[in-house]
Amino acid sequence: MDGSTPDGAGDPFRNLRADCARCVGLCCVAPAFAASADFAVTKPAGQPCRHLQLDHTCGIHAELPERGFPGCVAFDCFGAGQRVAQVSFAGRDWRSEPGIGLPMFAAFSVLRQLHELLWYLTEAAGLEVGDVLHEELRAALAGTERMAAAGPEELLALDVAGHRAGVDGLLRRASELVRAGAGRGRRAGGGEYRGADLVGRSLRGADLRGANLRGAYLLGADLRGADLRLADLIGADLRAADLTGANLSSSLFLTQFQVSAARGAPGTALPPRLLRPESWSRPTPPRRPAPRRGGRARR
Repeated sequence: MDGSTPDGAGDPFRNLRADCARCVGLCCVAPAFAASADFAVTKPAGQPCRHLQLDHTCGIHAELPERGFPGCVAFDCFGAGQRVAQVSFAGRDWRSEPGIGLPMFAAFSVLRQLHELLWYLTEAAGLEVGDVLHEELRAALAGTERMAAAGPEELLALDVAGHRAGVDGLLRRASELVRAGAGRGRRAGGGEYRGADLVGRSLRGADLRGANLRGAYLLGADLRGADLRLADLIGADLRAADLTGANLSSSLFLTQFQVSAARGAPGTALPPRLLRPESWSRPTPPRRPAPRRGGRARR
């Protein structure tokens, strides 16, 4: 990131942003990853990455993509890491207390999912969707926060999948209402692309205002100059997509990890809640073939 952050005062997303200085390297230990275009090595769940330092910092953070770890750049815990470390486990450390490692990693997995839902619900609660749906969204937001505040053992007993299904229904309704008056991708041939395979597709300059791109595969897609205002991008795979000059200023449900996984430039317009990756200020490298699809769940 470029080091800047939105003003914390009045920022509803402030507790949903990763603060690695208050975490204990959980994202570098808890998840498993396989050698691929995103990770240079295979690592089982619960085993520290070889580059994790004793102070819980990454030894190659400044050169992750060049060292074969672009997946790390694209990962976002939505603030779950510091919540597990500082709240759920009251500042305890899995290194100094190995016995808490497994429950800490399990809690992180659950809280990361809940914090992602909190991010989407926080955004949706600020949309103009009418009083009834707004009340439902606020209730879901409060309910999700209560779940996230549970203790480590209680977290593992939660039906997160069932809760997510209910939240997804609310988010779809909010999306449909907001996008109803927007243009529907006239130059791109319509606005319905949910789960579409658009890997490497040329959508340069496309009018995708209000398009439904939920769960779309946009790996390596050419979106230079595209208009993505009010486009629903929840779960869309934007790895290596070229967003140079694209307008995402009001895109719906766009997250930091999606932005960090894509390519952009100073002229790319982003929602104010998101940070501009440092790499976007560097000279744009030559376009490469789209990476292979990963195993992320689609929406």
